[in-house]
Amino acid sequence: MQLVIVTGLSGSGKSVALRALEDSGYYCVDNLPATLLPETVRHLNHAGQDRLAVSIDTRSSTLEALPDIIRDLRDSGVAAQVLFLESGAETLVKRFSETRRRHPLSKANITLAESIRLEREMLEPLSDLAHRMDTSNLSPSALRSWVKDFIALDREGLTLLFTSFGFKHGIPLDADFVFDVRCLPNPHYDPALKPLTGRDRPVAEFLESQPQALAMYEDIRQFVEKWLPAFTRDNRSYLTVAVGCTGGQHRSVYFTERLARHFRNQQHQVLVRHRELE
Repeated sequence: MQLVIVTGLSGSGKSVALRALEDSGYYCVDNLPATLLPETVRHLNHAGQDRLAVSIDTRSSTLEALPDIIRDLRDSGVAAQVLFLESGAETLVKRFSETRRRHPLSKANITLAESIRLEREMLEPLSDLAHRMDTSNLSPSALRSWVKDFIALDREGLTLLFTSFGFKHGIPLDADFVFDVRCLPNPHYDPALKPLTGRDRPVAEFLESQPQALAMYEDIRQFVEKWLPAFTRDNRSYLTVAVGCTGGQHRSVYFTERLARHFRNQQHQVLVRHRELE
């Protein structure tokens, strides 16, 4: 069976992700108690259902048992993937304020910001087992696209995710490594290059003519290549490398595309995201 467990912070887009999985042919269950997961897997497997997606979060009173349950399922041969959605506190407060929904952990003596902080702490044990997605600046359509990319991955081995971003919009919460390329010459100030992105050849040619940019690329590439085996030995399923410039349009996009191309050519499984472009 192919099992996807959707978890993460309330308001981060779990319902959108679950609907995307349903559209992709998964049998979906929302708000499943954690301890019922093994029995649900067995029942649906015997019924001939080979794709299951469940949403389990802090609404489950047995959430603390979930990490061990996931490990047991994987040991038994179930291809269990965990998708962990998160957003910045300011984004979540804004979303709850706009929808006027009540946070699952809200009580009379606790504020919304405190509820979000408490929920993040409760979910922390799951983050190391999961593929994390920061949905702070993500539209529902982009999230659906990311989820479909996620389920298309080969479940064996480590996946490298390269993402570009703009520092003025904040650092991605799901990044394992963050590289800052703001010190490099900025194509934004060239009127001919300003409307383009790092995917366009004129921007690439501009940066490749800068010795600093070439040196920076080599340093980042060598760093990732040096430490990638250590993460593989640690049985990590995902490693997210984020490259940031000021606006997330030119320099970071170019570096992300070039790094992804290099590691894909080295037969690594690679995903690419451009947060500000999407």
